[in-house]
Amino acid sequence: MNDIRDPLADVSEIGAKKVRNAAGGVVFEKDLWQRVEDFLILGTTGGTYYVDGGKLTEINVGVLYKALHTDGPRVVELLTEISTARPPRAPKNQPALFALAAAYARGDEATRRAAKSALPKVARTTDHLATFFGYYKNLGGKRTERGTSPVMGRSLRTVLGSWFLQGSADDVAFKVCKAGQRKTPTGESFALRDVLRMAHPAGDTDERKVLFGWVAGNVGDDVARAALPSVDRFLAAKAVTTVEEATRLDVPWEFLPDAMLTEPKVWDHLVDTIGMTALLRNLARMTRIGTLVPLGDATRRAVARLTAFHQLRKARVHPLDVWLAMRVYASGQGRNGATWTPVPAILDALEEAYEKTFGFVQPTGKKLLLAVDSSGSMTYSRCVVGGSPVGTPYEVGSAMAVMLARIEKGNVHAIEVDTAVHRSKVSARTNLRDIAKWRASGGGTDLSLPFRHLLDERMHVDGVVVFTDNETWAGRGAPADALSRYRKTVNRDARVVVAAMTAAGYSIADHSDPNSLNVVGLDASLPLIVNGFVR
Repeated sequence: MNDIRDPLADVSEIGAKKVRNAAGGVVFEKDLWQRVEDFLILGTTGGTYYVDGGKLTEINVGVLYKALHTDGPRVVELLTEISTARPPRAPKNQPALFALAAAYARGDEATRRAAKSALPKVARTTDHLATFFGYYKNLGGKRTERGTSPVMGRSLRTVLGSWFLQGSADDVAFKVCKAGQRKTPTGESFALRDVLRMAHPAGDTDERKVLFGWVAGNVGDDVARAALPSVDRFLAAKAVTTVEEATRLDVPWEFLPDAMLTEPKVWDHLVDTIGMTALLRNLARMTRIGTLVPLGDATRRAVARLTAFHQLRKARVHPLDVWLAMRVYASGQGRNGATWTPVPAILDALEEAYEKTFGFVQPTGKKLLLAVDSSGSMTYSRCVVGGSPVGTPYEVGSAMAVMLARIEKGNVHAIEVDTAVHRSKVSARTNLRDIAKWRASGGGTDLSLPFRHLLDERMHVDGVVVFTDNETWAGRGAPADALSRYRKTVNRDARVVVAAMTAAGYSIADHSDPNSLNVVGLDASLPLIVNGFVR
């Protein structure tokens, strides 16, 4: 998102009308606010089979600028809602942070006021604040011979300072200790000490004054430790020089020196103390450094935690969270060339955890048709999580279909479509390891087929869920026309969810139809969204 020109003038009026998609098929163009929502949820994608990523970026950012020009405070309200939703609506927070930076850099006075209020809610961590600052510097800074320099006016100093004034002083101290320095999206160093010196926020309590002084280097460690428990625990952890000392301390694992986090025995201790989400995310690290090994004691304890029903329920782990962890771990590769050899017992534990997490989700009790687009475009790219490839859009869509089949206790009929209807392997008992072996049929795309199939079979369903990239072009008619015929002749109340994996500016579903829902991005919240909408 660097050096993006403002394409506001290039964005035409958007309405509820039929248009040609990038493949030449007939789809419904989404209105301005639905396209902004798509961008905030999915952000800049890798493109589709027919649209390259760079062009898609320009289109989506142009839509964002137009929305800011139309109603900036509404954009800020929308990005805040998406960023703070629980369960999360967006897999990543970067699009919301980019939109917030754009609102502050390009918006009017009312928009900037809204952005100032939203910053502490959206930029919740040091990483988030660094990302916001980097985007703002690019969008609202001044060009110099050495690059781009931020314009540090009173307004920006105030908005940055507000980040340090939210929550208790010890809450802020915890964030400062956990991550005092990060990188902006362009790789520049970003230190909270420098931000504090630029912003000059006034401490509203004695504890906060001590914190600000300690961060700026004007208050000694002893004074800060006496006033702020997080600083005391942080400094105790940073003084650790041996593995034995590290395993005796009761501190967040993020406080420990980096050198200690490369020690197998330290992670052997942490296996029992870190949160369930952190455990899922660090399985690869623990395997790479030798903490998790076949027949190892740490492996046994990790398996026990991963398969503990009460712990999974307390952490509100969703089946999709476990599936993604399983695919990342099984891939054996991550960021910066990191590799590991997966431990079979951990893979088995993740599969068992996947099975158990279905106990937390209530079925709709409705009859559903699940249609997975198996055309060539669905295998064009790979979905990546944390630097690890988890599968093609076809694989991810198939996995989602399996999860829905399991949630609905088999009360579904699944098919695959390209230019014909194909039998699907999806069932409530599908082994998720087998999905990686499945192959899409390939060929063209006719997304009217799910509805024509229902018509031909005179099949009564309450809802249809389509996993696709919306690049339909083949066949005898538009998907919406086939849906209309189905509703007129079989079930007038049939609901449709179109789950798209690319933030294209169109959908096969008419967004003005109250019984149709367009969903962009496949994250852990999708089954719950489908469940609630169809119910």
